[in-house]
Amino acid sequence: MNPQLKGMEELGGTYAFDIRTSNRTLKLNRFLWKMIGKEWRERYLADPEAIMQEAELNDTEKDLLRKQDWLGLVQYGANFFVLEKFARVARKTNLEVYAIMRGESFEEFMQTRRVPESR
Repeated sequence: MNPQLKGMEELGGTYAFDIRTSNRTLKLNRFLWKMIGKEWRERYLADPEAIMQEAELNDTEKDLLRKQDWLGLVQYGANFFVLEKFARVARKTNLEVYAIMRGESFEEFMQTRRVPESR
């Protein structure tokens, strides 16, 4: 085990993204990274199943994407920085994704911010 991760399991809500996770979820994270490209986004929006198949995603990964299970994706090993690319395609802001991950409505989440009226 990576000594830098020692005790991490005691920190609730912490999901390490290390080399093992990176290797295990490489296809998923490459798929999400490609969302920066207009053609890839358009192909995804036109036929998500076909492009997920082309990317050789497994059934778990496909299901997480279909459900837009943001927390599940992070727990599975999606890198948040590329997950943000997918959030834009799904027409979600970072703040909306954070709220969903916390199990809160957007309004509830915003009340926990220093400037709750900002959008």
